Amino acid sequence: MFKIAGVINYIVVVFMNAFTDLGHKIIIQNTIFKVYDGSTQIVLTAIVNALVLLPFILVFSPSGFLADRFPKNKIMEYSAVFAVVITLGITYAYYHGYFIFAFILTFLLAMQSAIYGPAKYGYIKELVGVKFLSSGNSAVQATTTVAILGGIIFYTVLFEGMYNDLLITESQILQAIAPLGWLLVIGSVVEWFLASKLPNKMIEASKRDFKLRKYMGGVYLFKNLKTVTRNREIFEAIIALSLFWSISQVVLAVFGEYAKDVLHVTNTIFVQGVMALAGIGIVTGSIMVSKLSRFYINVGLAGIGATIITIIVFIVPFLHSMVLMAVVFTLFGIFAAFILVPLNARIQYLASRVHLGIILAANNFIQNIFMFSFLTITTLFAYFGMNAELLFYLMTFVGIYLVRNLYKRYAVDMFWSLMGLFSTLRHEYIYAGLENIPQDKAVLLLGNHVSWLDWIILQLPLQRRINYMMDKDIYNWKFFHPIFKKGEAIALSPKAFKDAIKEAHKRLQNGSVVALFPEGEITQDGEIHEFHRGYELIPKDYDGVIVPFYIDKGIFGSSFTKYKPKNSKRNIFKRRIVKIYFGKLLPIDIKAKELQDIILKMREKYEAE
Repeated sequence: MFKIAGVINYIVVVFMNAFTDLGHKIIIQNTIFKVYDGSTQIVLTAIVNALVLLPFILVFSPSGFLADRFPKNKIMEYSAVFAVVITLGITYAYYHGYFIFAFILTFLLAMQSAIYGPAKYGYIKELVGVKFLSSGNSAVQATTTVAILGGIIFYTVLFEGMYNDLLITESQILQAIAPLGWLLVIGSVVEWFLASKLPNKMIEASKRDFKLRKYMGGVYLFKNLKTVTRNREIFEAIIALSLFWSISQVVLAVFGEYAKDVLHVTNTIFVQGVMALAGIGIVTGSIMVSKLSRFYINVGLAGIGATIITIIVFIVPFLHSMVLMAVVFTLFGIFAAFILVPLNARIQYLASRVHLGIILAANNFIQNIFMFSFLTITTLFAYFGMNAELLFYLMTFVGIYLVRNLYKRYAVDMFWSLMGLFSTLRHEYIYAGLENIPQDKAVLLLGNHVSWLDWIILQLPLQRRINYMMDKDIYNWKFFHPIFKKGEAIALSPKAFKDAIKEAHKRLQNGSVVALFPEGEITQDGEIHEFHRGYELIPKDYDGVIVPFYIDKGIFGSSFTKYKPKNSKRNIFKRRIVKIYFGKLLPIDIKAKELQDIILKMREKYEAE
C-alpha cells in the first residue's frame, strides 16, 4: 500500500493536522487544569470539547457537499491554508494573554477540521482503492493516534517546562507559554505544503449545487440524513461509532478531575500521559486489526472491542493506582481500534462514490451530536456536584447498549473473529489459491480433515460464510449450537442423511458456499483416507463448482489433532505454521475417488516444495 504514489504524503498531512489541532486544545486544557478545580474544571473542560465538536454539527451539509463536488486533495490543501491563518491568530492571543480569544479560536480551528474531515476519510478509498481499504483506515487511525499521543506529550512537556507556580491567572500562563504558538504555525505551514502535493484521484464529481437558503432552512440536513439512513448497515455503524466516541469523551472529560480528587495527582504530565497511553493502544490495536483484516473487513472485531471497552469503563472507579490506570487506558486504546477501524472501513466500502462525502460528513455530524449531548450531561453532573464515579457507571450502561446493537448486526462475524483470534494465538495460517474460489456462484469445498480447527481454518480468509455439513452430535453441542444454527450449518446423521443432502442442494442453488470433509472423520495417522461418496448424491442442477483444498501437516501434534507424530515437540512459545491450499476449479460431477487422487497429488506437490 505504501508504494502507491501519494500515500506517504497523505499520511504526513493527516499527522500534521491532528498534531496541530490537538496542540492548541492541550494548551487550553492544561491552563484550565492549573487555574481551576472541581466542578468548574469539568465544566470548562467540557466547554473546550464542545467547541471542538460544534463545527462538525454546523458544517455537516457544506463539508459533505464540498467533498463530493470538488477534488478532496484540494479541500485538504485549502483547509491547511485556513489553519495557517488561525494558528497565527492563536499565537497573537497567547502573546497578549487573551484567554477568551484563544478559547474562541479553538472553535475556528475545529471548523477547519470539520470541513477537512469528510475529504480526508473519503480520500482513503480514492487513493488506495477497495483492496487496501482496511489497511488504509488502519494507517490513518494509527497516524492520527500517534499525532494525538505525540501532541499530548510534546505540548504538555513544553507547557510544564514553561510553567511555574507564580503564574496564577489564565493570561499569565498564556503569555508564559506564548512561543508554543509558533510551533502550531510551523505545523500548519508544513501541512499546507504537503497537501499541495497530493494527487487528484477524483473519478466522478457530484452534479449537485449548494444553495444557502436550503442550507439555512434545514432542507439539506434532512435530505442528507435520509441518504445515510437509506442503508441500514451504514446508519447502524455510524450510531455504534457515535456511542463509542460519546463514552470516550465522557471518560476523558472526567478523568482529569478524578485523578486530581481521588488519586491526588496534580502534575499534568502524569494525567495527560496516562490518557495518552490510550493512543499507544490505538496504534497497537490498529496494527492488529490490519493483520486480522488482510482478507476482508473484519467487522466482528467491533463487537469484541465494544465488550472489552464496556468492562474497562466499569472497573475504572475500582482502581486507585496510576500504574493500573496506565494499563487500563492502554487496553482501552487497543480495543477502541477494534471498533474504529473496521466500522469506518465498512462505512466507506458500502457508501457509493458519489455520496461518499455526504455519508462521511453525516458520520461526523451524528457522532458529534452524540458527543455534544453526552458532554452536556457531564457538565450538568459537574454543575450539580455529582460524583464522577457515577458517570463511569452510566457509561457502562451505554457500553452494554453498544454491545447489544453490534451483536444484533454482527453476531456471526463476532463469533468468527473470536475464533480467529483464538486460533491465531498458537498458529500462523498461510493460504494459497484463494483466487480459485469464485465470488459469484455456488461453491462446494471438499478436502482432507486434520484437526478440530479445520472449520475455523477454512473460514478465516473467506468473507462469504461457509455452510458446513457437520455431524449432528457436534451440531448440537450446548455452547456452540446457537452459533452453528445462526451460521446456517447443516446437521448430518445417518438417519437424517437425505434431509441433509436436500438442504445442501438448496443452499447451493441459492449460490452459497457449502463445505464438508469426505473422509468423515479427523485423520488419526496423518494420512488421507478413502473419500465417502455422500456428496455425489447432491443433485447437479445448480450453477457452481467444486474447489478442492488440502491442509498440510503443520498442525499435527497440537492439542487439536488426533495424530501425534513420535518426534513432534510442543513449544508453547512458538506458533505452528499451517499451510492451506485451494486447488483449481473442478466440475460438480467429479467422483470421490478422482477427487481424492487430486488432493493426494496436491499433497505430493506442495509438501515437496
